[in-house]
Amino acid sequence: MINRKLVAVLAIAMLAVVLAACGDDAATTTTGGATTTAAQGMIIGVSWNNYNEERWAKWDEPDMKAAIEAAGGTYISTDAGSSEAKQATDVEQLIAQGADALIILAQNGTAILPSVQAALDEGIPVIAYDRLIEDARALYITFDNVEVGRMQARAVFAVAPTGNYVFIKGNSADANADFLFEGQMEVLQAAIDSGAIVNVGESYTDNWLPSVAQTNMEQFLTQNNNDVQAVVASNDGTAGGVITALAAQGLAGIVPVSGQDGDAAALNRVALGTQTVSVWKDARELGKAAGEAAVALASGTALGDLPGTVMFTSPGGNQMVSILLTPVPITKDNLQLVIDATWITVETLCQGVTAGTVDVCG
Repeated sequence: MINRKLVAVLAIAMLAVVLAACGDDAATTTTGGATTTAAQGMIIGVSWNNYNEERWAKWDEPDMKAAIEAAGGTYISTDAGSSEAKQATDVEQLIAQGADALIILAQNGTAILPSVQAALDEGIPVIAYDRLIEDARALYITFDNVEVGRMQARAVFAVAPTGNYVFIKGNSADANADFLFEGQMEVLQAAIDSGAIVNVGESYTDNWLPSVAQTNMEQFLTQNNNDVQAVVASNDGTAGGVITALAAQGLAGIVPVSGQDGDAAALNRVALGTQTVSVWKDARELGKAAGEAAVALASGTALGDLPGTVMFTSPGGNQMVSILLTPVPITKDNLQLVIDATWITVETLCQGVTAGTVDVCG
């Protein structure tokens, strides 16, 4: 079987000779502070699990694509539409289109393994983007999701240090759901053990769907006669579903609710007071880092030679070379951060907010 990475390295070497003879400049890209020479014409294939989710198109993709194109590469992509089977076919399609490296946002980290392993066996570097894929030969790039869980729990616990808690977790097929819950439990377990907090409801959320989160929350409210003092929801979409259920019972803004991603609707809810925290993960930085790393890997940089990496021990016991970016919890007290970063406009953030109730909303 042809080792595509070796072919890529040889092609780069030959191109460098030609460019030197002709007096032309090779394209360069900066990855984590290091400059890497990249061959023109490198193709980076990206497999999105569900492009309809607001975040990917709005925040992750533009900087990812820009980083690839700035290095002289070509960006191609597919959308699995939340289908595990289609994502496997998509990866085959990207390989057939000549992808020199793959960035995969996995719908199911286990189901995609055969496709990932086939690519790696052909010498095509793979980046597990924001969701774990259990293969030590892949680069895992994400935010520190255990820390995200800690931040969510800290913010909710600060408002409700006692009482009945509900845990609305993410998709069971996404390892991030368990990483988040692990971080949440690190913060809350002592209070649970002491009896100060009681876990009165806990559920995964199929495909992170807000509608599923809403249904689950409605059931927990019914089971507990609305006697719920806090909800630890694992992302902004599920938080939105939870808050809809709370609002129907007159509890929105009374029961603290966590989230993550810095979605516009969630940040508006933080300003309104119906959501306590949205842990902000600047997806622009994640997309940029992935694009730069993909070009470097496609250009022959060894996985262990990428700058800014750390070793991450996966639940499956794999030692993953990883890039873990740092998240920021956003509450009503530091909303100015997302305004200053041009992540959201004041108008969008403050829609429906009574003037003077939050500093950034006048």
